[in-house]
Amino acid sequence: MSPFGRSIEWIDISVPVRPERTPQWPGSVPIDFQVWSSLAEGAAAEETVLRMSVHTGTHIDAPAHFLAGGDTLELLDPAAMLGTCRVIDCRGEATVTRVLLEAAGVPEGTERLLLKTDNARRWSPEFDPDYTALDPEGAAWVVERGIRLVGIDYLSIQSFRESDTVHIRLLEAGVVILEGLDLSGVEPGDYELICLPLSLVGTEAAPARAMLRPL
Repeated sequence: MSPFGRSIEWIDISVPVRPERTPQWPGSVPIDFQVWSSLAEGAAAEETVLRMSVHTGTHIDAPAHFLAGGDTLELLDPAAMLGTCRVIDCRGEATVTRVLLEAAGVPEGTERLLLKTDNARRWSPEFDPDYTALDPEGAAWVVERGIRLVGIDYLSIQSFRESDTVHIRLLEAGVVILEGLDLSGVEPGDYELICLPLSLVGTEAAPARAMLRPL
């Protein structure tokens, strides 16, 4: 309970990671949980070895993902991933465009923006290449508005069939990219965001746990 006598309602917007059930980008290493030592087999403790891409499920992209010599994950400013954010409704649209973003009423000074699209129905084991994504002009709008973090509810912020322009435009500007969200239970509005990626050194991305609390 909070000091004010009511529960603090946090919403987990992370995607559960399950071998053979969590969709993966085509060509990614399969998710594998291997029991290394087992209580059932007489070991002193249970221990599991995990093998998967750092871009699995809910994850943060760092500049090194697309920029040669770009900052790796541990160099990102955690403050960009913690604080107030705005969730906007992009459902019914095949692409998140500049026009859509301008019409969404995003307040000046917004630092963190999450895009709720029709992608919730695409979280099945089979990868769906027709997911909704941000287009290059939409990415330019994000940069122009000084947004520090942008997130979306599928495995990539950019279209499967597009060039890498969206990633590059955002990462060159220092925008943190949060991909693989589950926003199915989240209404558009203002929230407090906590997003903590694993502290992996020297990598271009890391899995993350992301939570929202309504404001």
